[in-house]
Amino acid sequence: MKKKHLLFGLLASLLLALILSPFASRLPDGLERVAEDKGFLEKGEVKPIIPSPIPDYSWPGLKNEKLATSFAGMAGTLIVFGISYGIAALIKKK
Repeated sequence: MKKKHLLFGLLASLLLALILSPFASRLPDGLERVAEDKGFLEKGEVKPIIPSPIPDYSWPGLKNEKLATSFAGMAGTLIVFGISYGIAALIKKK
């Protein structure tokens, strides 16, 4: 794959994350909703081994919630891209 195509895909993904992240639903997902309805949600709440750098999609220091969510979406996109690119590079060498 050409680097130009890879860069275009990354930029398109970042743009989508920037624009669409603020529209993500604040409602709990299906599994969380069932746990809440059945009364065992708090049993799943444990202190994580590795704390999240962007907890609850809120960017530290940003007061604007929509902007913070956009930055969190972009950061997640970059992290997933970086990990995927690294794994692909390792596989390609073999």
